[in-house]
Amino acid sequence: MAPPNWEPSRQFDLRERLFEFGLLTLRVVQFLHTRGPIGIAVSSQILRAGTSAGANYEEADDGSSRRDSIAKKKIVLRELKECRWRMRLVRAAGLLTANQDPVIKESDELVRILSTVIRNAERGNED
Repeated sequence: MAPPNWEPSRQFDLRERLFEFGLLTLRVVQFLHTRGPIGIAVSSQILRAGTSAGANYEEADDGSSRRDSIAKKKIVLRELKECRWRMRLVRAAGLLTANQDPVIKESDELVRILSTVIRNAERGNED
């Protein structure tokens, strides 16, 4: 069996990019389950945050107003930041390896993108 590919494709469609990030998060969690009890314990938090980002972004489309849609996108941003922080933590603790660094980098890039999307939406520009 080939080793997992940790490198995101960096698609332009944010929905697809968040979907792919969810898949990468699943792989990180599977890897953490091989790293002992601490890896297993923290993996559930990473799983929830990393996979809910895309789901919440999908839900943002159904906001009852522009303000509601922005609020839902802010939830996406918080989930991405939480996931990034936890992955950085387990990486610093040695539970993740350099192989997973592209996933952490992708979380950072998604945080930047979502921050821009939210700023533009708050200014009244389309995302």
